[in-house]
Amino acid sequence: MKNILVIGGGSIGKRHMRNLLSIGEKNVFVVEPNEKRALEEIEKKHNIKTFRSLEEAYDEINFDIAFVCSPSVFHIENAMFCAEKGSDLFIEKPLSHNLEKVDELLKIVKDKKLITMIGSNWKFYPLFKKMKELIDGKAIGKIFSARCQFGQYLPGWHPWEDYKNGYSANKKLGGGVLLDSHEFDYLTWFLGGVKKLACFADKVSDLEINTEDVAETILQFESGVIAEIHVDYLQRFYQRNFEFFGELGTIKWDTNEKSVELLVINKEKEVFNLNKEYDINDMYIDEVRHFLDSVQKRQDSCTNIERGAEVLRLICASKESSLNNSVFIN
Repeated sequence: MKNILVIGGGSIGKRHMRNLLSIGEKNVFVVEPNEKRALEEIEKKHNIKTFRSLEEAYDEINFDIAFVCSPSVFHIENAMFCAEKGSDLFIEKPLSHNLEKVDELLKIVKDKKLITMIGSNWKFYPLFKKMKELIDGKAIGKIFSARCQFGQYLPGWHPWEDYKNGYSANKKLGGGVLLDSHEFDYLTWFLGGVKKLACFADKVSDLEINTEDVAETILQFESGVIAEIHVDYLQRFYQRNFEFFGELGTIKWDTNEKSVELLVINKEKEVFNLNKEYDINDMYIDEVRHFLDSVQKRQDSCTNIERGAEVLRLICASKESSLNNSVFIN
């Protein structure tokens, strides 16, 4: 049984902790600097040991695996510490809030032959897998264009806490809707590499945050596909959807509809519905299982750290494009 350390006892850290316990992992520990949260929300509820710092944890135990679930501004620092100790790494998205020391971390990972994964839970969602299958199988022929969006009202995201104190609202913690976005990872998973992009991003609302709250990015892919990514913290009604337009028809997914639609010329519309019994936490469990299996077999995960670095470069390029009114050419 491997020793597993979860770094950060916030929402996603506790989710991974619970899921690891639920699939039978026994040696799970957590680093959580907030003593009240550590004792009341983790030790008391789940009967597992917590530490206040990485140094304290590694002084006591040799960890085989580390889950980096701290605010993104600390991801590289935490990951480098654990990598130097020889721990395989699961790092929640994004890899970091900027590109500083990313190459240094990549070198450590390569030199020590570590298995890595960047959080990408929607790749394990049944309807995302169906879209990937349809796209790869040329169900609508050559794809010409695509668009996707994610929008949710930030104060309602985690209603149990003050949104102004969360990482999303604070530039110093690596927040901002572009860095919060999964969409750069998933759209490139579906469509391949990006040739160039341009972005408009700004804070346009009265939310008490110092990060951008809306962003629009236009991308041209190496395949020639032109696509749009829209993300915001402002929509009062949660939206996440993808659309792909090809020479033979259209593929559409909307999280609120819980279905994928395939429309092909001269054919009946096909609808692939999500099983009504499906629990959204299952994709997080499958994600963790995939990572642990990759560690066991010493093989690349579906979203290794090199892939995470490429996605981060696109996000940082979008930020730079918006700030400088420039076009990023890869």
